[in-house]
This record gives sequence, C-alpha cells and structure tokens, in this order.
Amino acid sequence: MTDRLTRAEEQLAHLAHSVEELSGVVTAQQAVIDRLERRLALLVEREAEREWQEGGALPIGDDRPPHY
Repeated sequence: MTDRLTRAEEQLAHLAHSVEELSGVVTAQQAVIDRLERRLALLVEREAEREWQEGGALPIGDDRPPHY
C-alpha cells in the first residue's frame, strides 16, 4: 500500500510540474498572439490609409474577391 501511495504522489508531483510548464507556455503564446494581433491591426490600418490615398475609395478589407 505504501509503495502505491508513493507512486501516486510521484505521479501527482510530475503532473503538477507539467501543468505549471504548460501554463507558462500558454502564457507566452498568448503574449505573442496579442503582439501579432496589434501588429496586424496596424498593418490593416496602414493599408486602408494607402488604398484611400491612392484610389479615393473607401477600403473594405473584408470584401470577397469577385470570383466568389
């Protein structure tokens, strides 16, 4: 019985460590995603401004291409 309890405690400690590591990975990935979303928003804004200056039309980035 003691051996089983020891193995269960070891597994629990290993799982707790794995959860902490994965939490750190997810946190880092979310920071990257947030940064990329901000960059993308800036790029979309710049492109819309460029389209406006070049063509004078109101740019709408979500329009489907004509072949749809």
